Amino acid sequence: MKQLKGIGASTGIAIGKIFMYTPKQLPVNAEEKDSLPFSEKKEILERVINAAEKEIDALYKNTRKNAEKEAEIFQAHILFLKDPTIIKKIDELLKQNFTLPAAVKKAFEESVAIMEKMENPYFKARAKDLRDVEERLLRKISGIETQSLSSIPYPAIIVAKDLTPSDTASLDRKNVLGFVTETGGITSHTAILAEALGIPAVVGVRNILSEAKNGMLAILDGSTGDIILEPDETTLARYRQKKEQYEREKKELEKVKFLSVSTKSGKTIEVSANIGKTDDINIAINSGADGIGLFRTEFLFLDREIPPSEEEQFNAYKKVLEAFGSKPVIIRTLDIGGDKQIPYLGLEKELNPFLGVRAIRLCLKNKGLFKTQLRAILRASIYGNVKIMYPMIAIKDEIIEANNLLKTVKKELTEEGVAYKKDFEVGIMVEIPSAALNADELIKYVDFFSIGTNDLIQYTFAADRTNRNVSYLYNPLHPSILKLIEMTIKASHKHNKWTGMCGEMAGDPKAIPILLKMGIDELSMSPSKIPNAKKLIMETE
Repeated sequence: MKQLKGIGASTGIAIGKIFMYTPKQLPVNAEEKDSLPFSEKKEILERVINAAEKEIDALYKNTRKNAEKEAEIFQAHILFLKDPTIIKKIDELLKQNFTLPAAVKKAFEESVAIMEKMENPYFKARAKDLRDVEERLLRKISGIETQSLSSIPYPAIIVAKDLTPSDTASLDRKNVLGFVTETGGITSHTAILAEALGIPAVVGVRNILSEAKNGMLAILDGSTGDIILEPDETTLARYRQKKEQYEREKKELEKVKFLSVSTKSGKTIEVSANIGKTDDINIAINSGADGIGLFRTEFLFLDREIPPSEEEQFNAYKKVLEAFGSKPVIIRTLDIGGDKQIPYLGLEKELNPFLGVRAIRLCLKNKGLFKTQLRAILRASIYGNVKIMYPMIAIKDEIIEANNLLKTVKKELTEEGVAYKKDFEVGIMVEIPSAALNADELIKYVDFFSIGTNDLIQYTFAADRTNRNVSYLYNPLHPSILKLIEMTIKASHKHNKWTGMCGEMAGDPKAIPILLKMGIDELSMSPSKIPNAKKLIMETE
């Protein structure tokens, strides 16, 4: 018996034989050139793009049967397939006499590289979608059939280095018990699809390809990230019992997820969702979210050549606010910085971008950009219960400057006769230790706090949360972190205001009882964690 550890990407327990999925790599020489005329290669390109589009559309229609919202992934694939920037780059390379496969590979890899450099995990994960489309095109050009998991010879746990969204969508659901990958993260479309389809999954399992073999008996725990190879009878019996218990609990969670919940002592806790784009609205609603505790607006600003217009932003904010009606929607203002390649912002390269001009610092240096966003939010405010939140506040001067700009925007809209909600809350993210330590002063300038634990932990321990070599320092329950959280909550309550939390810690079952004891008022998390959090709150004093 051998136990391996990964990241739980989709909850559930699978017990069965392993099926090793090792698709052959497509060899492409990215520097190869030929003498074929541009027009001939261009004609082939257009033909394979049309063929690939038909395949992707079929995947979209098939996925919609079981996961309507998640099927939109493949609509995004069609957009990638026809992306004007990528097509333009391919054309340029073809005119330089690169072969068609080489031109496609070079053009797509350039876009992939940009995505992979982004800090935001959502956009970083989109690199995999680009590679998925790239491989589909290359296979069409080479005349090699696209491999799939549509036919599995026996009920199995799939083990692979990685799975593309196309792989996941084409899974033979009758025979796929779960899947394990050596790479990948929980923000990938593959993980999202697995959860939507109810397939247990664990990603990022080191050495799984060398340890696992076809037909080997295994246990997969999508909740804990545990993989057990060749389990003994005692372990098998324990996990069979755990699987039965999980299925019973899953049915119970369905009963509580849409309830407004309180602790046993009677304190009502708002359980909200974190979303990164308007496509996540239905996922949050179907998970039982009491509102949106964090709407990341970065998706509007990234992967484009010009900033989003006021109208474009207004429509996005309006869509979320209308969907949630009277329920609160906290819109976080732009939170990007020098670590991202955004040409239109003209950001300087910094030695340490995580400690440089980002988030509120960037907005206050680019007041035109910031004003446009504030105008869009205010205009949309009449369609729901909006709250505005500034990220990465370190000192009170930043709040004062941001609030003064907000007053200016209000005045301008009033003079223009544009309607907006006059009474709404403005808060800040507490994610820098200086903000937590000075919370008693900062609360005087805002209506609420929302603790961003991901960065708070990172900055407190001076440890990059994505660096495995210092991962031992990333401890949400360390006394120093708990002290910073507690002093933040106490400061807000002292002034009759409230504190929420929107970092990963908010959905951690181990942390929730501790946070409730400290007096937290709201918890915002990934939509999938909401039902379990609500149940846990109801069971806590």
